Amino acid sequence: MDVASKVIEIIAREQHLDPETIKLDSSFAELGIDSLDGVNILFALEEEFKIDIPDSVAQNMRGVRQVVDSLTRVLEGGDISDLVAMAKSDTQVVTTN
Repeated sequence: MDVASKVIEIIAREQHLDPETIKLDSSFAELGIDSLDGVNILFALEEEFKIDIPDSVAQNMRGVRQVVDSLTRVLEGGDISDLVAMAKSDTQVVTTN
């Protein structure tokens, strides 16, 4: 199964977009995908691929390529701890005294 094609198909379906307008390097902002749309796409991807995507990873997905890369790693049983760590470090508030 071609993960990239399936991701593009799902994004197109969920966003009512022409799949031809969605490129691997498209950002969610370019496609008009906001955070609520992102959640709906995430649920559709989880259902399609029968997987769970950690919230911390999902919240950091900003483009089609990120989704494809992350899904590919999960489907191949790869380690995504670096993605989780990266997501957590991006969301932490740094305070200095």
